[in-house]
Amino acid sequence: MTKPFIIGIAGGTASGKTTVARKIIETLPGETASLLDLDSYYKDLAEMTLEERKKQNFDHPESFDFDLLADHLSALRAGETIEKPIYSFEQHTRLPETTTIHPAQVIILEGILVLSQKTLRDLLDLKIYVDTDDDVRLSRRLTRDIKERGRTFDGVMEQYFKTVRPMHIHFIEPTKRFADIIIPNGGSNDAAVDMVVAGIKGKLTQMFFGR
Repeated sequence: MTKPFIIGIAGGTASGKTTVARKIIETLPGETASLLDLDSYYKDLAEMTLEERKKQNFDHPESFDFDLLADHLSALRAGETIEKPIYSFEQHTRLPETTTIHPAQVIILEGILVLSQKTLRDLLDLKIYVDTDDDVRLSRRLTRDIKERGRTFDGVMEQYFKTVRPMHIHFIEPTKRFADIIIPNGGSNDAAVDMVVAGIKGKLTQMFFGR
């Protein structure tokens, strides 16, 4: 069996990583691609109270279960089905349910720290960094977290300047150097996304049809 083509998409919060991932998937035929998101692999904090969970630094690498993610990515690479965790941003912990993810010709992994871990980078065939201006990302995060994650304006701003921005500077921005491709302006950069998609399709033709 031919191994899947695995793509990692990193970048700061609300930079457009998910948009880029979905645009790539939409251009591929049928069930060609499966998507993994790093957010689903936050560590399970069920043993803490909700108030204790709210105080955690969710932008630090130690907040993620990279071992489980690497195991799941390796399983998909081997043609196995996985049960991806489901994370609740309202409760700041995992839910009992899981999502079944099937192996596919293309596996896309997206998240802020996807390129920060060598164990993950070694599993990736293509590494992408989505680069978007800080003010644009903050505006998007405010809109998203208030509308979709039940946060308040003050809460989002406090978290951004206390942990999100410092962690971006310290841990996320430096991973640019590992990227094969840097996409400026996130998912709105159609020209860059089109070039990436063309390259992926060419690679798939080589892998699965030998030409």
